[in-house]
Amino acid sequence: MEVASRDVIAEAVHQWSTHWGKAPLASMEAVTSLMRAQQILLQRLNGLLREHDLTFPRYEALMILYLSRRGALPLGKLGERLQVHATSVTNLIDGLERAGFVRRAPDASDRRTTLAVITDAGRAAAAAATAELNEARFCTEPLRRSDLEAISGALRRLRAAEDGF
Repeated sequence: MEVASRDVIAEAVHQWSTHWGKAPLASMEAVTSLMRAQQILLQRLNGLLREHDLTFPRYEALMILYLSRRGALPLGKLGERLQVHATSVTNLIDGLERAGFVRRAPDASDRRTTLAVITDAGRAAAAAATAELNEARFCTEPLRRSDLEAISGALRRLRAAEDGF
């Protein structure tokens, strides 16, 4: 028996409207759609990055190191830039270290601080993965450039309101 595909968000909008009226629909649909889009993109990105022994969160951490002036950052600073908890940074660096893309090193100017340092293998993986992501338009098909610009603009306003810019 074949299961018909259905738009679960459209169904949620219908149910929301039935139970709570039309006023909250645009907000509920937008948030639900953003969360689903995040799941779809993360699945696609991780699939593409798998051949480089990366996940998208590890790729982001690796790229922060790749683009840093010295190729090294304190773990705390890396967490700030990724906007994640210290435990998440530890897990990301553990994975990157196992892959040979990063090594931990003591900070010469502060012995209490541990640095994440990108390796040559990490630089090569970052460059190869970035080339593939750029070619694949960061897995955003079937969205058009105008769609992407509109989404980015709307989300920029949301971030600016949160961050006070």
